[in-house]
Amino acid sequence: MTKSVEYFFSIGSPWSYIGFDAFAELAAKNDVVITPYLTTVVEENGGIFSRNRPEIRRAYWTRDLKRWARVRGKELQLEHRPDLSDPTPASLFVIAAYLDRQDWIGVARALQHAFWSEAKDIGKPVREVIVTSAGFDGAALLRRQADDDVQNKWSADRVHARDSGVFGFPTYVFDGEIYWGQDNLPFLERHLHGDKP
Repeated sequence: MTKSVEYFFSIGSPWSYIGFDAFAELAAKNDVVITPYLTTVVEENGGIFSRNRPEIRRAYWTRDLKRWARVRGKELQLEHRPDLSDPTPASLFVIAAYLDRQDWIGVARALQHAFWSEAKDIGKPVREVIVTSAGFDGAALLRRQADDDVQNKWSADRVHARDSGVFGFPTYVFDGEIYWGQDNLPFLERHLHGDKP
């Protein structure tokens, strides 16, 4: 039987990037339909942007990211990154692809890789070149980002994340149960097989 998982993530979250392929593989293996919701840290629910954390916690966060990136086979460029603008406009590309029944997973993967492994400024129009190079119609996605349905989903995704109790990324919701963090994927998979906490 097909199962449905609500997937809350942010292009600007390195944890979303690190766990993205693992979740996509888990979903494919378990006949899961993914409904994506893109937003930024939900501060009203207790989420904290990394830049607002104490330095000692940021240092640990960086070390942990590097450990997990190695486990997941991801390359992260965390130091000596150029000044980058807000990556969230790239979310509109992913939303447009999803609404148009395109390969939104492929679009998200290309943008996340460019941002986290290559430190490319996907907040700027270079994102069109990035997704075009990955085999998608970047020009069409760039045009679509201002359309009402894309903008409305972007706004609605944040409200849904807040109302669902989401605060950080990635977060997976299945059968009313929230799993925060890509390190919780084993628990999500157990739940998919009937082991609900």
